[in-house]
Amino acid sequence: MADSPETVIRPIDHLLLDADPVAPALDGRSGTQTYAELERSVGRLACWLAGFGFVKGARVASWIAKGPVAALMPLAAPRAGFVHVPINPLLKHAQVAHILADSGASLLIATGSRAATLVEGDVPFDCQYLREEDAACAMTGGDTLPPSEADGDALAAILYTSGSTGRPKGVMLSHANLWLGAVAVADYLKLRPDDRTLCVLPFSFDYGQNQLFSTWIAGGCVYPLDYLTPRDVLKVVDRRDITTLAGVPPLWVQLVELDWPQEVAGKLRRLTNSGGALTRPLVGKLRALFPNADLYPMYGLTEAFRSTYLPPALVDSHPDSMGRGIPHAEILIVRPDGSVTDDDEPGELVHCGPLVAQGYWRDAARTAERFRPAPPASLYGGMAVWSGDTVRRDREGLLYFVGRDDAMIKSAGNRISPTEIEEAAVAVDGVAEAVALGISDDRLGQAVLLLIRAEEALISAVEARLKADLPNFMQPRTIRALANFPRNPNGKIDRVALGQEYKS
Repeated sequence: MADSPETVIRPIDHLLLDADPVAPALDGRSGTQTYAELERSVGRLACWLAGFGFVKGARVASWIAKGPVAALMPLAAPRAGFVHVPINPLLKHAQVAHILADSGASLLIATGSRAATLVEGDVPFDCQYLREEDAACAMTGGDTLPPSEADGDALAAILYTSGSTGRPKGVMLSHANLWLGAVAVADYLKLRPDDRTLCVLPFSFDYGQNQLFSTWIAGGCVYPLDYLTPRDVLKVVDRRDITTLAGVPPLWVQLVELDWPQEVAGKLRRLTNSGGALTRPLVGKLRALFPNADLYPMYGLTEAFRSTYLPPALVDSHPDSMGRGIPHAEILIVRPDGSVTDDDEPGELVHCGPLVAQGYWRDAARTAERFRPAPPASLYGGMAVWSGDTVRRDREGLLYFVGRDDAMIKSAGNRISPTEIEEAAVAVDGVAEAVALGISDDRLGQAVLLLIRAEEALISAVEARLKADLPNFMQPRTIRALANFPRNPNGKIDRVALGQEYKS
C-alpha cells in the first residue's frame, strides 16, 4: 500500500499536541490528566532528563511499573534528544544486565524493588541509576522542554526482543516508525476521541507501546493496568467504561472463562489480538461474549512493528487468515529467488515500506540476516524485513500463516530464545547439553520443553537454576533427561529429529 499523500510524519513527542487540551488523556490510580496536563508532564520530564548532560543520542533505560512515568518516557526521552530503552518488567537481573551493557545505557530508571534484585556488575560503571520516584517527582513541577524538531529518521527507541539464538537483540526504531505505526493502527481500528483503551500489555513490547500511541493520536484516553488476575481486567472495563482492549491468546482464554455481566461486556467496542493466532473455538467465544466488539486479529514482528490485520467483517468467513497489509505496509510473499509467489503458493513474508526498523543495535551480522534489499516487485525498494515466516496468499489477497522457519518459541505472546534457556541449563554442573523446544499448548500457544543430556537426578537442580535466572514466561513446562541426543552428519545436535519426537 502506498503512503497517503496527506500523512505528515512528525517527531513522536508531538503526539499529544493536536488533541483537545481539556480532554482526558491518561487515567489510572494516580488520577486523570488532560492532554494539556500530560503535555506539560512530558516537557518537565524531558527537561529533567536533559539536565543530566548526556550526549545527544544517549540511551536512557527504564525498568518500571506501568504508571505515568512508564507511559511518558517514550515521549520524554526523545524530546530530550535521547533514545528510550524500555525493559520488560518480567525480566530478571541477567537479562537486564545484558540490555544495559548492550545498549550502552547512560541512565537506568527503575523501581526500588526491581533495582534491589540487581547484583554487583549488572549496572555498568558508567550508567547512572535513579529511582522511579525521582522521575515521577520531576513531572510535577519545574521547567519544561518545548516539542523537539527531530528528523523522522532519527533514532527514538530501542526495543529488545529475543532472537532464535543468543540473547535479546535491540530493534532500532525511528520517530517515523513510531509515528506511522500510531497513524496506521488508529486508522484501521477506527479509534475516536471518546475511546478509552485499557493497556494491559507491557510497554516494552511494540504492541504494548502502540496501545498508548494509537489512542493518543486519535485523541482518546488510556488506562495502564498491571493486573494480577483476569478479574481485575473485568473490573476496570466496568469502572472506567473501557472501549478498547488489546491482548494475546492466553489472556483471551482466561477472560472468556469469567462470568461477564452483559452490560459490562457490552462496553467494549473493539478487541485486538497479536502475539499468536486465535483458534476458531476462541474466536467463537469472543464473538458470543462481546457482541458489540469488533475483533481484529493481527500479525506483526518488532522489526517492522505490524504487518497485517484481518478486518472484523471477514473474521467469521476467514477465521484462519492473517488478513492484508496495514496502512503504510507493503507485504510481499516471495520465493527464495525473490520473485512473487502465485496464489496459494507458500513463500516467505517480506515486509517493505516506512514501518521497517533501522536494524539491530550494534549487531551488523544479525541485521544483515534479517534486513535485506526489498524484492524487485516492491514499490518502495530500500531495505525490507525478511520475516523467515512461511505464508501463502489466496486469490482474494488474504494471507495465511504456514510455519515459522526459525527456532523461536512463542508462548503467551512472548518471543522466547531457546538459547537463553539452554545456556542457563548447562550452567548447572553435570548438564552436558540442553535443547529447548516449543510444543503445542492450548492456553499458551506454545509451552517450553527442555531436554537435557544429564542424569535424571539433576532435573531438580536445573529447575531451581532456571527459576532463579529466568523470568516466569521462560520456565519450561517439562524437563526431561536423556542419555544421548541425536546427531546430524556434521556432529551437531539434530534439533529437527528432537522436535519431531517430542512435538507433543
